[in-house]
Amino acid sequence: MIETARDARPDEILVQEARNGHAEAMDLLVVRHHASVYRTSVAILGDADLADDAAQETFIRAIKALDRYRGDAAFRTWLLAIAANVARGFLRRGRSRREAPLEAAPEPGEEDPDVVHRIAVAERAEGVREKLDLLPEKQRLAVSLRIFEGLSFREVGELIDSSEGAARVNYHHGIRRLRELVSDE
Repeated sequence: MIETARDARPDEILVQEARNGHAEAMDLLVVRHHASVYRTSVAILGDADLADDAAQETFIRAIKALDRYRGDAAFRTWLLAIAANVARGFLRRGRSRREAPLEAAPEPGEEDPDVVHRIAVAERAEGVREKLDLLPEKQRLAVSLRIFEGLSFREVGELIDSSEGAARVNYHHGIRRLRELVSDE
């Protein structure tokens, strides 16, 4: 069993251990960074199912390329760059969004006030997500990576193939446009 909550080893140590054949170290890296890889994939693809596929492909590629990781950037940044490339590849190959069958929809429940509140919050979040999807790719990625992943502007710039200053500009323009879109509702 992997105990990531108690494992305080830095990524660099885990990477070295994984390179030396310790499968548990690679498992810890996957568990530690899966959510970030998934969120980055969703930010690019806009589809949860495709993002699952992209996250899986990201880790497969990262494991195969682990010996080529030089450590110039943080492991997380390197991994998110792979995730961004994989997701963009999915878009280029034209993978379409998957539709869930109607039978998979949950049955409506009783009107519980707590449930109604959670639904309202979820709908608002979905509305913001839809508005985020309207932003140009670099703005969308800059906002998503900065807010959801907590990356520095330098790291965001590396992932969107631009300078740190351009990442800042994309982020600020994206936030401004997102506010406009949300306030127009």
